[in-house]
Amino acid sequence: MSAGTHLPARGLAAVCAVLLGLLAAGPAHGGETSGYRYWSFWESGDGAWTYATQGPATARPADGDVHGYRFAVSADSSDAHQPRRAPDFAAICDGTPAKDGTKRVGLVLDFGVPADAPAGETPPAPRTACARVRPDASGADALAAVAAPLRYNSQALLCAIAGYPEEGCGEQVAAAAPPPSAPASAPAPAAEEPGPGSGPSVGVLAGLGAVLALGVAAVVRARRRGHR
Repeated sequence: MSAGTHLPARGLAAVCAVLLGLLAAGPAHGGETSGYRYWSFWESGDGAWTYATQGPATARPADGDVHGYRFAVSADSSDAHQPRRAPDFAAICDGTPAKDGTKRVGLVLDFGVPADAPAGETPPAPRTACARVRPDASGADALAAVAAPLRYNSQALLCAIAGYPEEGCGEQVAAAAPPPSAPASAPAPAAEEPGPGSGPSVGVLAGLGAVLALGVAAVVRARRRGHR
């Protein structure tokens, strides 16, 4: 075989290696998603929880209202975890009768699950409390009456209820993404269009296929010339 035959052969091998590598790479998967570890604030309405649009320091509950607090990791209000107990004022404040010059505010304190706890800490069990406070008291006043000590940061963000957690305040944390492969018993997912970063496109593979075909043709022509 002539010296001119070796160069196309090496080029063909390189193209094959690149093409096989791209085919084997498959779709890329993201590694982690971010969230925040914090106390979310909830208000009662028609027997259900509603994510509060204001902080407890500015909320002014009426007698018979229920406030809820849930410690968890979530990205924003759209996926925040609700307290796991219903806002049932009658059950929470049973045994705390109305009294002139005061109001009663029910509170549900959900300290979350171990998976959302800071390292080295264990969440207390969820509990309820009935705060009897002055008529103009805020939600923060009602909370302080039954769940001290509270901890706030310099931006007045509620960091700890009843001393939990001991450290940290709304810090960003990384949550592991779900595994890319489905269980063997699960039905195969429908095919999806590849998105950005999901692997080589059809156009790229077609172009590489064309280069590969040209390389093969070059090798064939070189071999024919070498045998003449």
